[in-house]
Amino acid sequence: MPPGPSHHPPGLGWLVRRLPPRAIGAASHLQAFVLSGVVTVLAVRAYLQAADYPQLGGGGLHIAHVLWGGLLLAVGLGIPLVFLGDGSRTAGAVVGGIGFGLFIDEVGKFVTARTDYFYAPAAAIIYVAFALLVLLVQAVRGRTGRSRLTPAERTANALDVVLSALPGGLTDRRRIAVLRLVQGTGPATEAALAQLLDAVPRREPPPVRFWQRGAERARRLGAWAAGRRWLVWPVVVWLVAEPLVTVMAVLVDGVTGELDQEREWGAVLGVTATALVTAVLSLRAAWLLRRDRTEAFRLFKLALLVDLLFGQVFNFTVNQFGAVFAVALDLALLGVVTAEHRRLRRAADR
Repeated sequence: MPPGPSHHPPGLGWLVRRLPPRAIGAASHLQAFVLSGVVTVLAVRAYLQAADYPQLGGGGLHIAHVLWGGLLLAVGLGIPLVFLGDGSRTAGAVVGGIGFGLFIDEVGKFVTARTDYFYAPAAAIIYVAFALLVLLVQAVRGRTGRSRLTPAERTANALDVVLSALPGGLTDRRRIAVLRLVQGTGPATEAALAQLLDAVPRREPPPVRFWQRGAERARRLGAWAAGRRWLVWPVVVWLVAEPLVTVMAVLVDGVTGELDQEREWGAVLGVTATALVTAVLSLRAAWLLRRDRTEAFRLFKLALLVDLLFGQVFNFTVNQFGAVFAVALDLALLGVVTAEHRRLRRAADR
């Protein structure tokens, strides 16, 4: 089979040839790891607060849940080492994500001399850890799409799907996906994969689970909301007003003496500085709305990213896990702003 066109920067071919083939489902598995970790941290914090922070063990012993986290991380790693197939990778990612959530939740005990679970910056450390993992997911997603893989890598992924499905069979949908994956890799490869697929038993698609229905409804609701033009202007007003209100609130607390009771001064300054930056970006974007809407929404998007990547780190230190709502709101606003920015770019390219 002749080599296909390379999608890698010049001079890195020797490195790519030495690396194993990239997995086309890597981003999905990493995403499952991150989501299960986030849900675990939130569930553990909610449970411990509701149960008044019980301790497992007695007679001077305390079985910290970081130990269970390490055990589940090992199990999550072991599942794809022992079993073949996409299902084992997904299961390993979910179990490993739960283990990572249990592990990172106790980070406060390991960055303080007094092993303080309630160490204020611990929430910010947890947020940074997951934010970096999200950035990793996006980076991997951008480099493991079908168009970014070499023909050899697409062939390897197709073979992995087919061979892993030999015991249980493949659904018609998965068969079509495999054939699409090897399109353009050469007549010999395409014919060989088609012949190999004939040896794999057919399997009916599994029933749709309740959580899959919920996830699909949430996705459709998000897509619908992001496409509503009437949502754009309330979002714009919020993006301009919210950072200004934050700065004013800090100034008022300073004048009234409320800030004297604040223990995390550095985090308060960080929140204020980030609010000033996002306020400047949002005001500049609002000024450009009549002249250059595309650039205006690019700046609105940048303001939200600054708040998510920097401001919320300090916000978690000040407000602890009460900042989760602010992150969820930022993500929802980012979805609306991104959808509008894409629409404007498409309209400008016509």
